Amino acid sequence: MAAPAGPRWSWLPAQGSRSYHLLLAATGMLVLGPLAGVTAAYMNFSLGFFVGGQVLAGLLGSAVTAGYGAQGKHGANYIQTAAASVASMSGLGVLVQAMVWMGLPQPPAWQLVGYFACIGMFGVGVGMLYTPVLVDRLHLAFPSGLAVANILRALTDTRLLRHSVQHLGGGALAGLVTGLAAPRIGWLGRIDWSASTFGAGMVVGARIGVPAFVGGVLAWAAQPFFVRIGWLQPGDPFRKITFLIALGMIMGAAAVDLALILWRAWASLRGQDAGDAPADDPGWRRVHRGRLWLWVLAWGAATLATGHLLLGQPLFFLALAVALVFLFALVNGISVGVSDSNPISSAFVVSVVLMALLGLSDPGVGLMAGAVLLVSTSVACDMQQDRSTGWRLGTPRVLQFRYQVLGILVGAVLAVVFARVFMAAYPVLLQDQTAMQAGQQPAQWSSAMTYKFVGVLRSLTDDKPYQRTAILAGVLAGFVIELLRKRLRPRAFLFDAVLLPSPYALSFGGFVNLPTSFWLGAGGVTGTLLERRAPRRGELPQDMSATSLFGGGLIAGDALAALALGVAGLLATVF
Repeated sequence: MAAPAGPRWSWLPAQGSRSYHLLLAATGMLVLGPLAGVTAAYMNFSLGFFVGGQVLAGLLGSAVTAGYGAQGKHGANYIQTAAASVASMSGLGVLVQAMVWMGLPQPPAWQLVGYFACIGMFGVGVGMLYTPVLVDRLHLAFPSGLAVANILRALTDTRLLRHSVQHLGGGALAGLVTGLAAPRIGWLGRIDWSASTFGAGMVVGARIGVPAFVGGVLAWAAQPFFVRIGWLQPGDPFRKITFLIALGMIMGAAAVDLALILWRAWASLRGQDAGDAPADDPGWRRVHRGRLWLWVLAWGAATLATGHLLLGQPLFFLALAVALVFLFALVNGISVGVSDSNPISSAFVVSVVLMALLGLSDPGVGLMAGAVLLVSTSVACDMQQDRSTGWRLGTPRVLQFRYQVLGILVGAVLAVVFARVFMAAYPVLLQDQTAMQAGQQPAQWSSAMTYKFVGVLRSLTDDKPYQRTAILAGVLAGFVIELLRKRLRPRAFLFDAVLLPSPYALSFGGFVNLPTSFWLGAGGVTGTLLERRAPRRGELPQDMSATSLFGGGLIAGDALAALALGVAGLLATVF
Protein backbone atom coordinates (compact mmCIF):
# COMPACT_ATOMS: atom_id res chain seq x y z
CA MET A 1 0.00 0.00 0.00
CA ALA A 2 1.36 3.40 -0.98
CA ALA A 3 2.33 5.78 1.79
CA PRO A 4 -0.61 8.08 2.53
CA ALA A 5 -0.33 11.74 1.72
CA GLY A 6 -0.43 14.30 4.50
CA PRO A 7 -3.77 15.71 5.67
CA ARG A 8 -5.27 18.69 3.89
CA TRP A 9 -5.48 20.64 7.13
CA SER A 10 -2.44 21.06 9.35
CA TRP A 11 -4.33 20.57 12.62
CA LEU A 12 -5.24 16.98 11.73
CA PRO A 13 -2.89 14.31 13.14
CA ALA A 14 -0.79 12.35 10.67
CA GLN A 15 -2.32 9.13 9.42
CA GLY A 16 -1.14 6.09 11.33
CA SER A 17 0.06 8.11 14.32
CA ARG A 18 -1.09 7.49 17.88
CA SER A 19 -3.05 10.75 17.86
CA TYR A 20 -4.74 9.71 14.62
CA HIS A 21 -6.04 6.44 16.07
CA LEU A 22 -7.00 8.18 19.30
CA LEU A 23 -9.12 10.66 17.32
CA LEU A 24 -10.84 7.91 15.37
CA ALA A 25 -11.44 5.68 18.40
CA ALA A 26 -12.84 8.52 20.49
CA THR A 27 -15.17 9.56 17.65
CA GLY A 28 -16.44 6.04 17.10
CA MET A 29 -16.72 4.90 20.73
CA LEU A 30 -17.68 8.06 22.57
CA VAL A 31 -19.61 10.16 20.04
CA LEU A 32 -21.14 8.26 17.12
CA GLY A 33 -21.38 4.93 18.94
CA PRO A 34 -23.55 6.18 21.82
CA LEU A 35 -25.73 8.19 19.40
CA ALA A 36 -26.37 5.10 17.29
CA GLY A 37 -26.72 3.08 20.50
CA VAL A 38 -29.53 5.32 21.73
CA THR A 39 -31.30 4.72 18.42
CA ALA A 40 -30.83 0.95 18.63
CA ALA A 41 -32.12 0.79 22.21
CA TYR A 42 -35.09 3.06 21.48
CA MET A 43 -36.13 1.07 18.40
CA ASN A 44 -35.76 -2.30 20.11
CA PHE A 45 -37.90 -1.21 23.05
CA SER A 46 -40.49 0.48 20.86
CA LEU A 47 -40.58 -1.79 17.81
CA GLY A 48 -38.50 -4.90 18.42
CA PHE A 49 -35.86 -4.34 15.74
CA PHE A 50 -33.32 -1.63 15.01
CA VAL A 51 -31.61 -0.06 12.02
CA GLY A 52 -28.01 -1.21 11.76
CA GLY A 53 -25.43 1.40 12.72
CA GLN A 54 -22.95 0.81 9.89
CA VAL A 55 -24.46 3.16 7.33
CA LEU A 56 -25.17 5.96 9.80
CA ALA A 57 -21.70 5.75 11.36
CA GLY A 58 -20.06 5.57 7.94
CA LEU A 59 -21.90 8.66 6.76
CA LEU A 60 -21.01 10.73 9.83
CA GLY A 61 -17.52 9.26 10.24
CA SER A 62 -16.53 10.29 6.72
CA ALA A 63 -17.07 13.92 7.76
CA VAL A 64 -14.35 13.50 10.41
CA THR A 65 -11.84 12.04 7.94
CA ALA A 66 -12.67 14.24 4.93
CA GLY A 67 -9.46 16.17 5.47
CA TYR A 68 -7.39 13.10 4.53
CA GLY A 69 -8.72 12.95 0.97
CA ALA A 70 -9.27 9.57 -0.68
CA GLN A 71 -7.24 7.80 2.03
CA GLY A 72 -9.72 9.07 4.60
CA LYS A 73 -12.04 6.21 3.63
CA HIS A 74 -9.99 3.84 5.81
CA GLY A 75 -10.22 6.10 8.85
CA ALA A 76 -13.95 6.51 8.34
CA ASN A 77 -14.21 2.72 8.08
CA TYR A 78 -12.47 2.35 11.45
CA ILE A 79 -14.89 4.85 12.98
CA GLN A 80 -17.98 3.08 11.66
CA THR A 81 -16.60 -0.29 12.78
CA ALA A 82 -16.29 0.90 16.39
CA ALA A 83 -19.55 2.86 16.36
CA ALA A 84 -21.59 0.04 14.82
CA SER A 85 -20.30 -2.36 17.48
CA VAL A 86 -21.38 0.03 20.22
CA ALA A 87 -24.84 0.33 18.63
CA SER A 88 -25.25 -3.41 18.11
CA MET A 89 -24.47 -4.15 21.76
CA SER A 90 -26.62 -1.27 23.03
CA GLY A 91 -29.70 -2.66 21.33
CA LEU A 92 -29.41 -5.91 23.27
CA GLY A 93 -30.53 -4.34 26.52
CA VAL A 94 -33.85 -6.08 25.80
CA LEU A 95 -32.31 -9.05 27.62
CA VAL A 96 -32.58 -7.02 30.82
CA GLN A 97 -36.20 -6.21 29.99
CA ALA A 98 -36.90 -9.92 29.52
CA MET A 99 -35.59 -10.57 33.04
CA VAL A 100 -38.06 -8.02 34.40
CA TRP A 101 -41.02 -9.45 32.49
CA MET A 102 -40.25 -12.93 33.79
CA GLY A 103 -39.75 -11.77 37.36
CA LEU A 104 -36.14 -12.97 37.47
CA PRO A 105 -33.68 -11.36 39.90
CA GLN A 106 -31.31 -8.98 38.12
CA PRO A 107 -27.61 -9.54 38.78
CA PRO A 108 -25.47 -6.51 39.70
CA ALA A 109 -24.80 -4.27 36.71
CA TRP A 110 -21.06 -5.01 36.67
CA GLN A 111 -21.71 -8.75 36.38
CA LEU A 112 -24.03 -8.27 33.41
CA VAL A 113 -21.52 -5.94 31.75
CA GLY A 114 -18.74 -8.47 32.24
CA TYR A 115 -20.86 -11.31 30.86
CA PHE A 116 -21.97 -9.32 27.80
CA ALA A 117 -18.40 -8.16 27.15
CA CYS A 118 -17.00 -11.71 27.23
CA ILE A 119 -19.71 -12.92 24.84
CA GLY A 120 -19.08 -9.98 22.53
CA MET A 121 -15.32 -10.64 22.43
CA PHE A 122 -16.02 -14.29 21.62
CA GLY A 123 -18.38 -13.24 18.82
CA VAL A 124 -15.74 -10.93 17.34
CA GLY A 125 -13.31 -13.83 17.08
CA VAL A 126 -15.82 -16.25 15.56
CA GLY A 127 -16.87 -13.61 13.05
CA MET A 128 -13.27 -13.12 11.96
CA LEU A 129 -12.86 -16.88 11.54
CA TYR A 130 -15.69 -16.92 9.00
CA THR A 131 -14.61 -13.80 7.09
CA PRO A 132 -12.46 -15.73 4.55
CA VAL A 133 -15.47 -17.93 3.74
CA LEU A 134 -18.33 -15.42 3.67
CA VAL A 135 -16.51 -12.37 2.31
CA ASP A 136 -13.46 -13.57 0.37
CA ARG A 137 -14.74 -16.84 -1.08
CA LEU A 138 -18.53 -16.55 -1.41
CA HIS A 139 -18.41 -12.82 -2.30
CA LEU A 140 -21.83 -12.22 -0.74
CA ALA A 141 -23.40 -8.80 -1.34
CA PHE A 142 -23.76 -7.58 2.28
CA PRO A 143 -26.04 -4.66 1.25
CA SER A 144 -25.24 -2.41 4.22
CA GLY A 145 -21.52 -3.14 3.82
CA LEU A 146 -21.77 -2.20 0.15
CA ALA A 147 -23.72 0.96 1.00
CA VAL A 148 -21.07 2.01 3.53
CA ALA A 149 -18.26 1.35 1.04
CA ASN A 150 -20.00 3.49 -1.57
CA ILE A 151 -20.61 6.28 0.94
CA LEU A 152 -17.01 6.30 2.12
CA ARG A 153 -15.63 6.28 -1.41
CA ALA A 154 -18.01 9.01 -2.52
CA LEU A 155 -17.43 11.34 0.41
CA THR A 156 -13.64 10.97 0.61
CA ASP A 157 -12.73 10.97 -3.11
CA THR A 158 -13.54 14.20 -4.94
CA ARG A 159 -13.49 12.44 -8.33
CA LEU A 160 -16.16 9.98 -7.23
CA LEU A 161 -18.00 12.65 -5.26
CA ARG A 162 -18.78 14.66 -8.39
CA HIS A 163 -20.57 11.70 -9.96
CA SER A 164 -22.31 10.30 -6.91
CA VAL A 165 -23.33 13.08 -4.53
CA GLN A 166 -26.59 13.72 -6.38
CA HIS A 167 -27.76 10.11 -6.07
CA LEU A 168 -26.42 9.58 -2.56
CA GLY A 169 -27.72 12.92 -1.27
CA GLY A 170 -31.09 12.49 -2.95
CA GLY A 171 -31.54 9.07 -1.39
CA ALA A 172 -30.45 10.28 2.05
CA LEU A 173 -32.85 13.24 1.88
CA ALA A 174 -35.74 11.02 0.81
CA GLY A 175 -34.98 8.51 3.56
CA LEU A 176 -34.68 11.24 6.19
CA VAL A 177 -37.89 13.03 5.22
CA THR A 178 -40.03 9.90 4.95
CA GLY A 179 -38.50 8.42 8.09
CA LEU A 180 -39.40 11.50 10.11
CA ALA A 181 -42.80 11.83 8.47
CA ALA A 182 -43.95 8.21 8.86
CA PRO A 183 -45.03 8.55 12.52
CA ARG A 184 -47.01 11.70 11.70
CA ILE A 185 -48.56 10.92 8.31
CA GLY A 186 -51.25 8.33 8.66
CA TRP A 187 -51.12 6.73 5.22
CA LEU A 188 -47.35 6.16 5.45
CA GLY A 189 -47.93 4.30 8.68
CA ARG A 190 -50.80 2.31 7.22
CA ILE A 191 -48.66 1.01 4.34
CA ASP A 192 -45.73 0.30 6.71
CA TRP A 193 -43.36 2.34 4.55
CA SER A 194 -39.68 1.69 5.28
CA ALA A 195 -37.10 3.70 3.35
CA SER A 196 -34.25 1.50 4.58
CA THR A 197 -36.03 -1.69 3.46
CA PHE A 198 -36.79 -0.21 0.04
CA GLY A 199 -33.19 1.01 -0.18
CA ALA A 200 -31.84 -2.42 0.73
CA GLY A 201 -33.96 -3.84 -2.07
CA MET A 202 -32.42 -1.38 -4.54
CA VAL A 203 -28.97 -2.52 -3.43
CA VAL A 204 -29.60 -6.28 -3.65
CA GLY A 205 -31.74 -6.19 -6.81
CA ALA A 206 -34.79 -8.09 -8.01
CA ARG A 207 -33.23 -11.56 -7.83
CA ILE A 208 -33.12 -11.18 -4.05
CA GLY A 209 -36.04 -8.82 -3.45
CA VAL A 210 -38.63 -10.76 -5.44
CA PRO A 211 -37.94 -14.12 -3.69
CA ALA A 212 -38.22 -12.34 -0.33
CA PHE A 213 -41.69 -11.11 -1.30
CA VAL A 214 -42.61 -14.55 -2.64
CA GLY A 215 -41.63 -16.01 0.72
CA GLY A 216 -43.83 -13.48 2.49
CA VAL A 217 -46.82 -14.27 0.26
CA LEU A 218 -46.37 -18.02 0.81
CA ALA A 219 -46.19 -17.52 4.57
CA TRP A 220 -49.30 -15.32 4.54
CA ALA A 221 -51.20 -17.80 2.36
CA ALA A 222 -50.28 -20.68 4.70
CA GLN A 223 -51.65 -18.90 7.79
CA PRO A 224 -55.09 -20.59 7.69
CA PHE A 225 -53.41 -23.98 7.36
CA PHE A 226 -51.23 -23.33 10.41
CA VAL A 227 -54.34 -22.32 12.38
CA ARG A 228 -56.11 -25.48 11.28
CA ILE A 229 -53.31 -27.79 12.45
CA GLY A 230 -52.91 -25.92 15.74
CA TRP A 231 -49.53 -24.26 15.10
CA LEU A 232 -51.19 -20.83 15.29
CA GLN A 233 -54.19 -19.51 17.15
CA PRO A 234 -56.81 -17.45 15.29
CA GLY A 235 -55.56 -13.89 15.02
CA ASP A 236 -51.88 -14.80 15.44
CA PRO A 237 -49.48 -13.30 12.87
CA PHE A 238 -48.06 -15.89 10.48
CA ARG A 239 -44.48 -15.04 11.43
CA LYS A 240 -45.10 -16.40 14.92
CA ILE A 241 -44.42 -19.83 13.39
CA THR A 242 -42.90 -19.09 9.96
CA PHE A 243 -39.80 -17.52 11.50
CA LEU A 244 -38.89 -21.01 12.76
CA ILE A 245 -39.44 -22.53 9.32
CA ALA A 246 -37.48 -19.71 7.70
CA LEU A 247 -34.53 -20.16 10.02
CA GLY A 248 -34.59 -23.87 9.30
CA MET A 249 -34.48 -23.12 5.57
CA ILE A 250 -31.35 -21.03 6.03
CA MET A 251 -29.75 -23.84 8.05
CA GLY A 252 -30.62 -26.42 5.39
CA ALA A 253 -29.25 -24.32 2.54
CA ALA A 254 -26.16 -23.44 4.56
CA ALA A 255 -25.51 -27.15 5.14
CA VAL A 256 -25.25 -27.63 1.37
CA ASP A 257 -22.98 -24.62 0.89
CA LEU A 258 -20.83 -25.51 3.87
CA ALA A 259 -20.38 -29.07 2.61
CA LEU A 260 -19.26 -27.76 -0.80
CA ILE A 261 -16.87 -25.28 0.79
CA LEU A 262 -15.30 -27.96 2.97
CA TRP A 263 -15.03 -30.34 0.01
CA ARG A 264 -13.27 -27.75 -2.12
CA ALA A 265 -10.96 -26.85 0.75
CA TRP A 266 -10.10 -30.52 1.24
CA ALA A 267 -9.48 -30.99 -2.48
CA SER A 268 -7.26 -27.91 -2.49
CA LEU A 269 -5.25 -29.21 0.45
CA ARG A 270 -4.81 -32.62 -1.19
CA GLY A 271 -3.61 -31.03 -4.40
CA GLN A 272 -1.08 -28.78 -2.64
CA ASP A 273 2.41 -30.13 -2.01
CA ALA A 274 3.74 -29.85 1.51
CA GLY A 275 6.55 -27.59 0.34
CA ASP A 276 4.34 -25.20 -1.58
CA ALA A 277 4.20 -21.61 -0.39
CA PRO A 278 0.80 -20.24 0.56
CA ALA A 279 -1.08 -18.29 -2.09
CA ASP A 280 -0.28 -14.61 -2.28
CA ASP A 281 -2.60 -12.60 -0.06
CA PRO A 282 -2.81 -8.80 0.04
CA GLY A 283 -1.19 -7.41 3.15
CA TRP A 284 -4.35 -5.66 4.31
CA ARG A 285 -6.20 -9.00 4.36
CA ARG A 286 -3.71 -11.02 6.38
CA VAL A 287 -4.65 -12.24 9.86
CA HIS A 288 -2.59 -14.47 12.16
CA ARG A 289 -4.81 -17.56 12.32
CA GLY A 290 -3.09 -19.08 15.34
CA ARG A 291 -3.57 -15.97 17.45
CA LEU A 292 -7.16 -15.72 16.27
CA TRP A 293 -7.93 -19.25 17.44
CA LEU A 294 -6.32 -18.48 20.80
CA TRP A 295 -8.56 -15.41 21.05
CA VAL A 296 -11.68 -17.48 20.34
CA LEU A 297 -10.75 -20.20 22.83
CA ALA A 298 -9.79 -17.71 25.55
CA TRP A 299 -12.99 -15.66 25.30
CA GLY A 300 -15.11 -18.78 24.95
CA ALA A 301 -13.63 -19.96 28.25
CA ALA A 302 -14.19 -16.50 29.77
CA THR A 303 -17.86 -16.66 28.73
CA LEU A 304 -18.23 -20.01 30.49
CA ALA A 305 -16.41 -18.72 33.58
CA THR A 306 -18.43 -15.52 33.98
CA GLY A 307 -21.71 -17.28 33.24
CA HIS A 308 -21.02 -20.07 35.72
CA LEU A 309 -19.07 -18.35 38.50
CA LEU A 310 -20.69 -14.89 38.47
CA LEU A 311 -24.23 -15.68 37.33
CA GLY A 312 -24.55 -19.24 38.62
CA GLN A 313 -25.61 -20.82 35.31
CA PRO A 314 -25.01 -24.54 34.58
CA LEU A 315 -21.91 -25.21 32.50
CA PHE A 316 -23.55 -27.74 30.21
CA PHE A 317 -26.06 -25.34 28.66
CA LEU A 318 -23.52 -22.51 28.53
CA ALA A 319 -21.10 -24.81 26.66
CA LEU A 320 -23.89 -25.88 24.31
CA ALA A 321 -24.67 -22.24 23.57
CA VAL A 322 -21.00 -21.50 22.88
CA ALA A 323 -20.86 -24.45 20.47
CA LEU A 324 -24.04 -23.33 18.67
CA VAL A 325 -22.46 -19.94 17.99
CA PHE A 326 -20.17 -21.58 15.43
CA LEU A 327 -23.25 -22.78 13.53
CA PHE A 328 -25.43 -19.68 13.75
CA ALA A 329 -22.61 -17.23 13.04
CA LEU A 330 -22.29 -18.96 9.67
CA VAL A 331 -26.02 -19.41 9.02
CA ASN A 332 -26.95 -15.85 9.98
CA GLY A 333 -23.83 -14.50 8.28
CA ILE A 334 -25.00 -15.95 4.97
CA SER A 335 -28.47 -14.51 5.54
CA VAL A 336 -27.01 -11.05 6.21
CA GLY A 337 -24.77 -11.33 3.16
CA VAL A 338 -27.70 -12.16 0.90
CA SER A 339 -30.63 -10.10 2.22
CA ASP A 340 -29.18 -7.78 4.93
CA SER A 341 -31.42 -9.60 7.44
CA ASN A 342 -29.83 -10.93 10.64
CA PRO A 343 -32.34 -13.21 12.40
CA ILE A 344 -30.64 -12.91 15.78
CA SER A 345 -33.84 -13.33 17.75
CA SER A 346 -34.58 -16.47 15.79
CA ALA A 347 -31.17 -17.86 16.68
CA PHE A 348 -32.05 -17.22 20.32
CA VAL A 349 -35.40 -18.97 20.00
CA VAL A 350 -34.05 -22.00 18.12
CA SER A 351 -31.23 -22.43 20.63
CA VAL A 352 -33.74 -22.47 23.50
CA VAL A 353 -35.87 -25.03 21.66
CA LEU A 354 -32.81 -27.24 21.13
CA MET A 355 -31.85 -26.92 24.79
CA ALA A 356 -35.36 -27.95 25.77
CA LEU A 357 -34.83 -31.16 23.82
CA LEU A 358 -31.85 -31.85 26.10
CA GLY A 359 -33.80 -31.32 29.28
CA LEU A 360 -33.75 -27.56 29.89
CA SER A 361 -36.76 -26.51 31.97
CA ASP A 362 -35.54 -23.37 33.77
CA PRO A 363 -36.48 -20.14 31.88
CA GLY A 364 -33.74 -18.19 33.66
CA VAL A 365 -31.06 -20.57 32.43
CA GLY A 366 -32.57 -20.42 28.94
CA LEU A 367 -32.36 -16.62 28.95
CA MET A 368 -28.73 -16.48 30.03
CA ALA A 369 -27.62 -19.30 27.73
CA GLY A 370 -29.63 -17.87 24.83
CA ALA A 371 -27.95 -14.51 25.43
CA VAL A 372 -24.71 -16.13 24.24
CA LEU A 373 -26.34 -16.79 20.85
CA LEU A 374 -28.02 -13.40 20.68
CA VAL A 375 -24.95 -11.29 21.45
CA SER A 376 -22.37 -13.42 19.61
CA THR A 377 -24.43 -13.78 16.45
CA SER A 378 -25.17 -10.06 16.35
CA VAL A 379 -21.49 -9.18 16.80
CA ALA A 380 -20.21 -11.82 14.37
CA CYS A 381 -22.57 -10.70 11.60
CA ASP A 382 -21.60 -7.08 12.20
CA MET A 383 -18.04 -8.27 11.72
CA GLN A 384 -18.94 -9.62 8.28
CA GLN A 385 -20.67 -6.38 7.25
CA ASP A 386 -17.63 -4.39 8.35
CA ARG A 387 -15.20 -6.75 6.63
CA SER A 388 -17.21 -6.62 3.41
CA THR A 389 -16.75 -2.85 3.49
CA GLY A 390 -13.04 -3.31 4.21
CA TRP A 391 -12.78 -5.86 1.39
CA ARG A 392 -14.11 -3.29 -1.07
CA LEU A 393 -11.84 -0.53 0.25
CA GLY A 394 -8.71 -2.53 1.07
CA THR A 395 -8.81 -1.59 4.77
CA PRO A 396 -6.41 -3.59 7.01
CA ARG A 397 -8.41 -6.25 8.84
CA VAL A 398 -6.26 -6.41 11.93
CA LEU A 399 -6.90 -2.73 12.64
CA GLN A 400 -10.62 -3.12 11.99
CA PHE A 401 -10.62 -6.02 14.43
CA ARG A 402 -9.09 -3.80 17.13
CA TYR A 403 -11.62 -1.05 16.58
CA GLN A 404 -14.47 -3.51 16.85
CA VAL A 405 -13.07 -4.81 20.14
CA LEU A 406 -13.06 -1.25 21.52
CA GLY A 407 -16.66 -0.81 20.43
CA ILE A 408 -17.71 -4.02 22.19
CA LEU A 409 -16.28 -2.79 25.49
CA VAL A 410 -18.27 0.46 25.39
CA GLY A 411 -21.39 -1.25 24.04
CA ALA A 412 -21.46 -3.81 26.85
CA VAL A 413 -21.69 -0.97 29.37
CA LEU A 414 -24.30 0.98 27.41
CA ALA A 415 -26.50 -2.11 26.93
CA VAL A 416 -27.14 -2.21 30.67
CA VAL A 417 -27.21 1.58 31.11
CA PHE A 418 -29.71 2.25 28.33
CA ALA A 419 -31.93 -0.64 29.46
CA ARG A 420 -32.24 0.76 32.95
CA VAL A 421 -32.63 4.38 31.76
CA PHE A 422 -35.47 3.56 29.38
CA MET A 423 -37.28 1.30 31.85
CA ALA A 424 -37.00 3.95 34.54
CA ALA A 425 -38.29 6.65 32.21
CA TYR A 426 -41.12 4.52 30.76
CA PRO A 427 -42.63 2.23 33.43
CA VAL A 428 -44.82 0.63 30.75
CA LEU A 429 -41.69 -1.21 29.58
CA LEU A 430 -41.68 -3.09 32.88
CA GLN A 431 -45.09 -4.67 32.20
CA ASP A 432 -45.17 -8.24 30.89
CA GLN A 433 -47.03 -7.93 27.58
CA THR A 434 -47.21 -11.71 27.12
CA ALA A 435 -49.81 -11.75 29.93
CA MET A 436 -51.90 -8.95 28.35
CA GLN A 437 -54.90 -9.17 26.06
CA ALA A 438 -54.60 -7.67 22.60
CA GLY A 439 -56.35 -4.43 23.55
CA GLN A 440 -54.18 -3.91 26.63
CA GLN A 441 -50.80 -3.91 24.89
CA PRO A 442 -49.27 -0.44 24.46
CA ALA A 443 -49.07 0.67 20.84
CA GLN A 444 -45.93 2.82 21.22
CA TRP A 445 -43.85 0.22 23.05
CA SER A 446 -44.52 -3.12 21.38
CA SER A 447 -41.09 -4.58 22.36
CA ALA A 448 -41.54 -7.37 19.80
CA MET A 449 -38.12 -8.90 20.38
CA THR A 450 -38.65 -9.17 24.13
CA TYR A 451 -42.12 -10.59 23.48
CA LYS A 452 -40.59 -13.33 21.34
CA PHE A 453 -37.91 -14.18 23.92
CA VAL A 454 -40.28 -14.37 26.85
CA GLY A 455 -42.82 -16.34 24.83
CA VAL A 456 -40.39 -19.11 23.96
CA LEU A 457 -38.89 -19.16 27.46
CA ARG A 458 -42.30 -19.60 29.00
CA SER A 459 -42.85 -22.55 26.66
CA LEU A 460 -40.14 -24.41 28.60
CA THR A 461 -42.81 -25.14 31.17
CA ASP A 462 -45.41 -25.73 28.41
CA ASP A 463 -43.72 -27.92 25.78
CA LYS A 464 -44.70 -27.28 22.14
CA PRO A 465 -43.29 -30.09 19.97
CA TYR A 466 -44.62 -28.51 16.79
CA GLN A 467 -41.93 -25.81 17.06
CA ARG A 468 -39.26 -28.45 16.56
CA THR A 469 -41.26 -29.92 13.68
CA ALA A 470 -41.41 -26.49 12.04
CA ILE A 471 -37.63 -26.09 12.25
CA LEU A 472 -36.99 -29.56 10.82
CA ALA A 473 -39.46 -28.92 7.98
CA GLY A 474 -37.59 -25.73 7.15
CA VAL A 475 -34.22 -27.49 7.22
CA LEU A 476 -35.48 -30.13 4.79
CA ALA A 477 -37.01 -27.55 2.44
CA GLY A 478 -33.88 -25.38 2.42
CA PHE A 479 -31.62 -28.37 1.85
CA VAL A 480 -33.66 -29.71 -1.09
CA ILE A 481 -34.10 -26.31 -2.76
CA GLU A 482 -30.41 -25.41 -2.50
CA LEU A 483 -29.40 -28.87 -3.74
CA LEU A 484 -31.67 -28.46 -6.78
CA ARG A 485 -30.29 -24.99 -7.43
CA LYS A 486 -26.73 -26.28 -7.36
CA ARG A 487 -27.72 -29.06 -9.76
CA LEU A 488 -29.88 -27.08 -12.20
CA ARG A 489 -28.10 -23.70 -11.93
CA PRO A 490 -31.15 -21.58 -12.84
CA ARG A 491 -30.45 -18.50 -14.92
CA ALA A 492 -33.86 -17.33 -16.20
CA PHE A 493 -35.34 -14.73 -13.86
CA LEU A 494 -38.73 -16.45 -13.46
CA PHE A 495 -37.06 -19.74 -12.55
CA ASP A 496 -34.35 -18.20 -10.35
CA ALA A 497 -36.50 -15.70 -8.46
CA VAL A 498 -39.98 -17.26 -8.34
CA LEU A 499 -40.09 -20.98 -9.16
CA LEU A 500 -36.83 -22.07 -7.47
CA PRO A 501 -35.59 -19.04 -5.51
CA SER A 502 -32.63 -18.96 -3.15
CA PRO A 503 -33.66 -20.23 0.32
CA TYR A 504 -31.69 -17.38 1.89
CA ALA A 505 -33.77 -14.76 0.09
CA LEU A 506 -37.02 -16.76 0.30
CA SER A 507 -36.67 -17.11 4.07
CA PHE A 508 -36.73 -13.34 4.59
CA GLY A 509 -40.48 -13.34 4.05
CA GLY A 510 -40.96 -15.64 7.04
CA PHE A 511 -39.17 -13.32 9.47
CA VAL A 512 -41.09 -10.11 8.81
CA ASN A 513 -44.60 -8.84 8.16
CA LEU A 514 -45.83 -9.00 4.59
CA PRO A 515 -45.48 -5.22 3.95
CA THR A 516 -41.79 -5.38 4.88
CA SER A 517 -41.03 -8.14 2.37
CA PHE A 518 -43.14 -6.23 -0.16
CA TRP A 519 -40.98 -3.11 0.19
CA LEU A 520 -37.79 -5.14 -0.17
CA GLY A 521 -39.19 -6.72 -3.33
CA ALA A 522 -40.43 -3.38 -4.66
CA GLY A 523 -37.02 -1.83 -4.07
CA GLY A 524 -35.34 -4.75 -5.83
CA VAL A 525 -37.55 -4.49 -8.91
CA THR A 526 -37.20 -0.70 -9.02
CA GLY A 527 -33.44 -0.84 -8.69
CA THR A 528 -33.03 -3.52 -11.36
CA LEU A 529 -35.26 -1.70 -13.86
CA LEU A 530 -33.46 1.61 -13.31
CA GLU A 531 -30.08 -0.08 -13.56
CA ARG A 532 -30.91 -1.60 -16.94
CA ARG A 533 -32.03 1.75 -18.34
CA ALA A 534 -29.31 3.94 -16.84
CA PRO A 535 -26.04 4.44 -18.77
CA ARG A 536 -22.98 3.00 -17.02
CA ARG A 537 -20.28 5.53 -16.06
CA GLY A 538 -16.92 3.97 -16.73
CA GLU A 539 -15.12 5.97 -14.06
CA LEU A 540 -17.23 4.54 -11.23
CA PRO A 541 -16.30 1.27 -9.50
CA GLN A 542 -18.31 -1.73 -10.70
CA ASP A 543 -20.35 -1.98 -7.49
CA MET A 544 -21.01 1.77 -7.23
CA SER A 545 -23.98 2.25 -9.54
CA ALA A 546 -26.45 5.11 -9.31
CA THR A 547 -29.18 2.80 -7.97
CA SER A 548 -26.96 1.31 -5.25
CA LEU A 549 -25.92 4.83 -4.23
CA PHE A 550 -29.52 6.00 -4.03
CA GLY A 551 -30.47 2.85 -2.11
CA GLY A 552 -27.57 3.35 0.27
CA GLY A 553 -28.69 6.95 0.72
CA LEU A 554 -32.21 5.77 1.63
CA ILE A 555 -30.75 3.48 4.30
CA ALA A 556 -28.57 6.32 5.63
CA GLY A 557 -31.45 8.81 5.66
CA ASP A 558 -33.75 6.39 7.45
CA ALA A 559 -31.00 5.75 10.00
CA LEU A 560 -30.63 9.50 10.56
CA ALA A 561 -34.39 9.76 11.08
CA ALA A 562 -34.27 6.90 13.59
CA LEU A 563 -31.41 8.65 15.37
CA ALA A 564 -33.41 11.88 15.61
CA LEU A 565 -36.46 10.06 16.94
CA GLY A 566 -34.34 8.08 19.40
CA VAL A 567 -32.60 11.16 20.79
CA ALA A 568 -35.91 13.04 20.99
CA GLY A 569 -37.51 10.15 22.85
CA LEU A 570 -34.68 10.02 25.36
CA LEU A 571 -34.61 13.80 25.89
CA ALA A 572 -38.34 13.74 26.53
CA THR A 573 -37.67 11.56 29.56
CA VAL A 574 -35.31 14.14 31.02
CA PHE A 575 -37.13 17.43 30.32
